Amino acid sequence: MRVLIVEDERYLAEAIRDGLRLEAIAADVAGDGDTALELLQVNSYDLAVLDRDVPGPSGDDVARWIVGSGSGIPILMLTAADRLHDKETGFELGADDYLTKPFALRELVLRLRALDRRRERSRPPVREIAGLRLDPFRREVFRDGRHVALTRKQFAVLEVLVGAEGGVVSAEELLARAWDENADPFTNAVRITVSALRKRLGEPWLIATVPGVGYRIEAAVDDRG
Repeated sequence: MRVLIVEDERYLAEAIRDGLRLEAIAADVAGDGDTALELLQVNSYDLAVLDRDVPGPSGDDVARWIVGSGSGIPILMLTAADRLHDKETGFELGADDYLTKPFALRELVLRLRALDRRRERSRPPVREIAGLRLDPFRREVFRDGRHVALTRKQFAVLEVLVGAEGGVVSAEELLARAWDENADPFTNAVRITVSALRKRLGEPWLIATVPGVGYRIEAAVDDRG
């Protein structure tokens, strides 16, 4: 999952970004509305966390742009106010959820996970494919009942692959959704992470490479290795 954080309080924004990374969620930070709009036009985001009071175009303006773009990106708004009127106007703009400062990071994570799940209502909260069971809320992975310990980045990559339900995911898409904007587009980080992920999951290999296209989860695996 990749999230855009629009927050002008630098320390808060960095704390949110670092906290989300610990939950295997990639996050980019925009300190003003102009930067947010630029990032939204060049990157693919699964969710947006918007502070309403940011310099330049406000969080409300950014929300209007997201809704008008037809991207369907769920919006969670942040505000220092707890007035009902502020929440009403936020929801009228297209916000999907609201969180009042100060808040617990764990609550933010749970709300983001819930919004991501709601984005594809047919997708169950715990996903299973080919003997693999992935729980995004507990950040746990099991293969054939065996717990598999993964790094945060490995979990993020696996979550994207599992979400594709056997479809092919390109290296570019994995880089876009599991890394942040600082990732080098020419890096071999995706190949290295997928290779390490295969080893963690064990044989028979569960992740197939589709030459020249990308990677996918084998819906049915055999013992050929």
